[in-house]
Amino acid sequence: MPPTPRAASTAPAPVSPFKVASASFIGTAVEWYDYFIYGSAAAIVFGPLFFPEFSSVAGTLAAFATFSVGFFARPVGGVVMGHFGDRIGRKSMLVTSLIMMGAATFAIGLLPTYQTIGVWAPVLLVVLRFIQGLGVGGEWGGAVLMAVEHAPRHRRGFYGSFPQMGVPGGLILANIVFLSMSSAVSDEAFMAWGWRVPFLLSAVLVAVGLFIRFRISESPDFVAVDRSGAKARMPIAAVLRHNPKQVLLAAGAFIGNNTVGYIFMAYALSYTTTVLGLDRSLMLGITLLGALVWLVSIPWASALSDRLGRRRVLLGGSVGLAAWVLVFFPLIDTANTGLIVIAMAGAAFFLGATYGPLAALFSELFSARVRYSGASLGYQVGSILGGGLAPTAATALYAAWQSSWPITGYLFAVCLLSLACLAVLMPRRAAEPARD
Repeated sequence: MPPTPRAASTAPAPVSPFKVASASFIGTAVEWYDYFIYGSAAAIVFGPLFFPEFSSVAGTLAAFATFSVGFFARPVGGVVMGHFGDRIGRKSMLVTSLIMMGAATFAIGLLPTYQTIGVWAPVLLVVLRFIQGLGVGGEWGGAVLMAVEHAPRHRRGFYGSFPQMGVPGGLILANIVFLSMSSAVSDEAFMAWGWRVPFLLSAVLVAVGLFIRFRISESPDFVAVDRSGAKARMPIAAVLRHNPKQVLLAAGAFIGNNTVGYIFMAYALSYTTTVLGLDRSLMLGITLLGALVWLVSIPWASALSDRLGRRRVLLGGSVGLAAWVLVFFPLIDTANTGLIVIAMAGAAFFLGATYGPLAALFSELFSARVRYSGASLGYQVGSILGGGLAPTAATALYAAWQSSWPITGYLFAVCLLSLACLAVLMPRRAAEPARD
């Protein structure tokens, strides 16, 4: 029997997976821009401005320690927003996370320094960084699920890569703004007020992100769970009771990528400018070039995982990343611009190959009723043990040994750990991608 006019008029309009994925990319890029400008500022200005009584090395160490605070807030944000994302919907949590991130970032741009308010300056900096961490902790799971759950089953890897591209996208935007300000004003002006501009600009970008997020529809998987009455009363408890192995292995699988990622994004800038004495604008430009490589490699590897399977692509990329970290710092230590470009570009390629397909993989580990909580928890625990410790650990290792080789050993060890977790998480029988 053909549908009645009333039934036809109330049927939900088809939603373009590309439109939803693109919206996830734009919103995520804005949020990661906010997160990464803090990393750039920690590497360049937060030490002398907020910890002036410390030595140069100790000031950098303290600045990166405040950077790490955001990582310890991320699982809290992931658990809280994961709970409500599984209970009341993905879309509302994405809006909430973006508002939290934008407000904290804008406030950092207005924050007085140690010279003005003394010890309250670093205290308030830590509080605002914690709020940033809460926001980004809830962001990743929601953005990924909106993209993956709107996608056809056999294209989940590709569409899931769009919010993953928001990471290098936000890094590119942050570096462009920092590079522009660094080049447009003198070093004295940049340290006095120029560093604030990227943080204040966040208000405009967040407004754009919110406009886009309000226009996308709720995830069809959540709508189906909601209509069936199958929602978990305490999603995080259900995950820990039924899926603890998946959470721990997912966290372990992400540690290597996230550790190398934050060495690439934050520590390399500090190391090359303070230890090797290279020009700040040059290194911002090289990091920008590397981020472009990262941006392109994410969708390529993710689409490949739809055809060849997550196992082949992720294990192959992880082997490549582990091998590359062995030459990463030796190439950088030459202080040769061309070799540094090769080091950063190679790292970026393998970061993309091991990061892009993780969105679909993590989504496929959990049922829709607890997916936001499970995927977020695994990802954010991995981020604490990975990027949350990486810049601080690298700074401390160099201070203790006056050599980059201990840092290389550290990076190689965490890459091997992630490779082992991925091998267990993706047994051979699960190597083929799911198809309609």
